[in-house]
Amino acid sequence: MKLTVPNQLTILRIILTPLFLYFFIQDSIGDKLTGAIIFSLAAATDWYDGYIARKLNIVSRWGQFMDPLADKILISSALIAYAHLGYVYWWMVIIIVVRDFLITFLRMYALQRGKSIVTTNLAKWKTFIQMAAVFILLIYLNFPNADIYNLEKYPPGYSHWISIVYLLITAITVISGIQYLIENRLHVVEILKRSMKFFYR
Repeated sequence: MKLTVPNQLTILRIILTPLFLYFFIQDSIGDKLTGAIIFSLAAATDWYDGYIARKLNIVSRWGQFMDPLADKILISSALIAYAHLGYVYWWMVIIIVVRDFLITFLRMYALQRGKSIVTTNLAKWKTFIQMAAVFILLIYLNFPNADIYNLEKYPPGYSHWISIVYLLITAITVISGIQYLIENRLHVVEILKRSMKFFYR
């Protein structure tokens, strides 16, 4: 692996993730604000490493795999923290995280075998929408008078705006995942065949 600037930024994003989690799950608003700032810096590295890679035409197999993986680690960590604190339903988070890492496994398989993988426009937008939803909730939670702190029941009911937003995110994630599998069905079939041979040999 050549440690180019985009790759360094990808590594930095992964390093910042546990720091974000540490501060965000604390009780004080000051710690949550610190967590929000760290998350913002981590999210900024995602935009900046892609910008540099495109501008300088720096593309590597390591970067092709690790950049989206770093995104998924950051977003998944934030979603798990939200569910742990009772802001979002666990079933939504589980669906999103499982989908994202299954697709990551498919991407890793294709790259290791030197094969191309189709990334749909919806899948590209999905990551942006997930990041935006996580960031919006992160900002909202930094207001001491946010109504979520006065709820009697956690997670909020399905009519609450947070639940509505994350229901939509979950739906987009599932739809994009199905589309992704259809577009890359040859890889899926090959993985299933190899799995069958392994278990029945």
